Amino acid sequence: MKEYVMGNGAIALGALKAGVNVACGYPGTPSSEIIETLAKYPHEGLHLEWSVNEKAALEVAAAAAYSGARALVTMKQVGLNVASDPLMSLAYVGVEGGLVVVSADDPGPISSQTEQDTRRFADFARIPVFDPSSPEEAFEMIGDAFAYSEKYKTPVIFRPTTRVDHGYAAIEAPDSYTPKAYEGFRKDAGRFVIFPRLSYRNHGMMEERNVKIGEDFSAYRFNTAEGGPSEKAVLASGVSYKYAKEFLKDHPGVKLIRIATAYPFPESFTLKELAGVKEILCFEELSPYLEEQLLKLSGKHHLPLTVSGKLTGHVPHMGELSADSIALLLKKYLGIDDVLESKQTATPPQLPVRPPVLCAGCPHRASFYAVKKAMAGQKTYYCGDIGCYTLGNSMPLDMVDTCLCMGAGVTMAQGFSHVDGEGKAFAFIGDSTFFASGITGVVNAVFNEADITICILDNSTTAMTGHQPHPGTGINMMGHDAGKISIEKILSGIGLKKIVTVDPLKLDEAMQAVRECADIRGVKAIIFKSPCIAIEKSSKKCTITNACINCKKCIRETGCPALTTAEGKVTIDASLCTGCGLCRQVCPVNAIGGDGDE
Repeated sequence: MKEYVMGNGAIALGALKAGVNVACGYPGTPSSEIIETLAKYPHEGLHLEWSVNEKAALEVAAAAAYSGARALVTMKQVGLNVASDPLMSLAYVGVEGGLVVVSADDPGPISSQTEQDTRRFADFARIPVFDPSSPEEAFEMIGDAFAYSEKYKTPVIFRPTTRVDHGYAAIEAPDSYTPKAYEGFRKDAGRFVIFPRLSYRNHGMMEERNVKIGEDFSAYRFNTAEGGPSEKAVLASGVSYKYAKEFLKDHPGVKLIRIATAYPFPESFTLKELAGVKEILCFEELSPYLEEQLLKLSGKHHLPLTVSGKLTGHVPHMGELSADSIALLLKKYLGIDDVLESKQTATPPQLPVRPPVLCAGCPHRASFYAVKKAMAGQKTYYCGDIGCYTLGNSMPLDMVDTCLCMGAGVTMAQGFSHVDGEGKAFAFIGDSTFFASGITGVVNAVFNEADITICILDNSTTAMTGHQPHPGTGINMMGHDAGKISIEKILSGIGLKKIVTVDPLKLDEAMQAVRECADIRGVKAIIFKSPCIAIEKSSKKCTITNACINCKKCIRETGCPALTTAEGKVTIDASLCTGCGLCRQVCPVNAIGGDGDE
């Protein structure tokens, strides 16, 4: 049965076809839809979970793989940093069942802190990596990844990039799925309990194994060459291969070499295909990993080969490659006259720049505004975190001084408190991020006697990545009501000086809570609790009355996108307004009314 699915859906269907038994992950764009797709299709016999973070997900999956089951773990590239501790050890210990770690890279970056390249992590961890170039290929290749994992008893990394994750294709999906049968865990402390002696012994085994895998990959079906023979060739991987192939279909004399398994590098295959080639141009997203491998190969075998790419400045280091950018680069490389291509055509208009902002009615706006107004005139440090609330940095709120990585807001605020006894340090963190990586930081703050106020922006969902559940919402991915885990009780158990829960949309009460906490020395927390407007829809609307003096304070101070001007006068876009009432509380002349009134 053919299904038209997103690349992440293709990965999910491929994993079901491969008989996956356990699938764990933490939501992170561009990988989030894999777990969600698994939940939508019949999956009897499959344990499915959104784990509290990537480290937890990988460790759950590892035990399943120790038992002979096939386990899938999903995350984005920066999530692999969180999971790196168990991953590095798993490379030494090995697995029984297939263990595939999907780490989705984000060239651009479109929705990430970094442009890090997961292929380098695979090299660092000494485990194989698969690099699909399309949704169709991802559907097939995920099954191969499980097979190689079991064949060599090693975890493997599966590295799609944004355009593969979010592209669409028709997939020949099977009508039914059968989870893999497995024997269960066989106790063997000499293998599964990691000690220095075991690591020393297995390190040598890993290096020997990877030479064998590299030879195996030289015959792998998705490592291909087409076109030629020619003294000029192109080497590509991932979606860049598809872009290059699209251009080179009109130039069949140029050899196109595709590497789908970057590590261990398929040396024999590449050497064979380089016969007669004198120049080669590399296209790959993110770092020049394959380019470096070619240079090593060329030096090792004394090849008369000129390698060009990112290292030589022929291909840009930053951002995504595209069909258009690769076409331009190939024209230059091949010396193709571009005169005919450059005839005047209609130039499409420039799209307007639309920076991301908090949604109209988002309770986070009210939380930030309450802190800003309550602390006006005082020396403050505002440490942000990863999530919708990172957008608190936008003007006119301007309430994020630092944002490093998930959970860092809580711990960085502590650093400021220790070096500046006069300033007031605030940490902003969401409810989902609190469970993922915030609790440790809170414990650290109490134990090390920091003076900070932790603002937990609890909107009852994981909003930024698509409204996935978390331990505070109660319902897990198996559809079971596991009970809501109380943030307030966790904080109480840790031993904070004061914990206040307040509705941020009640501005006066929220500001009073901020003042009270800021005046107490030690670790305090304000839980700003109000649901995300996307999960609790509101039909309320605010309206501008004739009392408006057109001072525009509501626009200048809140930045709500529902507030705008028409013919020089303040107006409210009813299609955006949710009636949250923040603007009504900001207005100095009570000129905003309507459904937002209490």
